[in-house]
Amino acid sequence: MKLTEYIINDIKPLNNDSTISDLQQLFNQLTYSHIPVKDENNRYLGSFSETDAHCFEGGKLLSEYAYALEDFYVRDTTIWLDVLEAFAKNAANIMPVLSDRNVYLGYYELNDVIGLFNETPFFFEAGGILVIEKGLTDYSFSEISQIVESNNGKLLGAFVSKIKNDVVQITLKISNSSLNDITQTFRRYSYNIVFGHEGDNYNESLKERSDYLRKYLDI
Repeated sequence: MKLTEYIINDIKPLNNDSTISDLQQLFNQLTYSHIPVKDENNRYLGSFSETDAHCFEGGKLLSEYAYALEDFYVRDTTIWLDVLEAFAKNAANIMPVLSDRNVYLGYYELNDVIGLFNETPFFFEAGGILVIEKGLTDYSFSEISQIVESNNGKLLGAFVSKIKNDVVQITLKISNSSLNDITQTFRRYSYNIVFGHEGDNYNESLKERSDYLRKYLDI
């Protein structure tokens, strides 16, 4: 199914000459973080946030608060992963959709786009989750793929889930193989293992040795 089939027009954007009280009333009826605004030519002007709307004087026109409009949107040709990123960057649960001529077409709801993400093999295919980390300049996805495939694994998905202090954290979804062999290979390539969904024999071995040493010292 094409992402454009998820474009919604349940609520119409307010016009620039609508009042702030119209905007506030709409927010009181809905659970959206923003409300789009357009001009008489169906040209998208931006979106007001609920937080700002309740700070404005109800009797004034939206045009008097044009400075508070947030100018975020996606095109009807934008892929779903970039749409999801736009939601995250703008802390919104509604995303205006424009044509290549800047005509307002409707909006996406966050839950619909997340639903598409949940339908990808990364989520519904059977497999194990492995979270690894390495220096920002030291890792490569080609090396990661080679490590997984050299252990007869299949990579269902991978994404950078965190970057901090020049260390990058990568989340992997792997099928067709035991994670333990893959985990050991990643360690040999100097990757730190942050999390492994399957049992990690290396960590179990360390725990057993630690427990043995503790018992020995207690004698």
